[in-house]
Amino acid sequence: MTARMDAKPAIMPLPPMDRARQVTEALATYIGQANLRAGDRLPAERELMAALAVGRSTIREVIRHFQALGVMETRKGSGTYLLKPVTTATIHMPLSFDAAHLRDALLQTLEVRRGIECEANMVAARRRTAGDLVVIEEKLDAMERVHLAKGTSGPEDLAFHLAIYDATHNPLFRQLLEQMREMFERFWDEPFDRPDFARRSFPFHRTLFNAIAAQDTEAARRETLKILDVVEEDIKEMSK
Repeated sequence: MTARMDAKPAIMPLPPMDRARQVTEALATYIGQANLRAGDRLPAERELMAALAVGRSTIREVIRHFQALGVMETRKGSGTYLLKPVTTATIHMPLSFDAAHLRDALLQTLEVRRGIECEANMVAARRRTAGDLVVIEEKLDAMERVHLAKGTSGPEDLAFHLAIYDATHNPLFRQLLEQMREMFERFWDEPFDRPDFARRSFPFHRTLFNAIAAQDTEAARRETLKILDVVEEDIKEMSK
């Protein structure tokens, strides 16, 4: 089945801020307005780049996000197709966050995140494929290089954890945890004005990878808790 492109709505250019998120929302809005259904093909990559005034890497990042949610697939030589209906409501679950009481809100979120993240990393240890391990280790190597060079590696740290969530082969883990992590990150460039926030957790990322590679679910849980315990300790220390 081909996409119903008759009288399709315009895809409007975006201002230069938070591009991947905006492209995600714009594409979801377009899919809904164009009434695309499962099996329909999306506009070509170049068309999306031109319409949204963003680069190829941003478009591909957004498509990978939709693929991780299980709602799109890319067929080599053919294009990207919708597997399930998409709306802005299905790609983002709003989470309440009280910025007036930042410390308490972060700790409350961390309580919920701890349980879900431990389970995600244990599931990844059980289900990871050889291909998953290659991707996770690539992200870990990049994180370690940047961390050793700069003393911090926020985006690379996130990419490492997202690769682990993908290795669960359950898109809900990534969707939930990515949003919880965003709740932490949207309020600061340097947490509590401290660029060394959670730096002590750095060694545990390699041991977490080792546990997942060994398919040792209990070790994966332990190493996850070590990382999150450091985050909790630093929130409490830096917000005194």
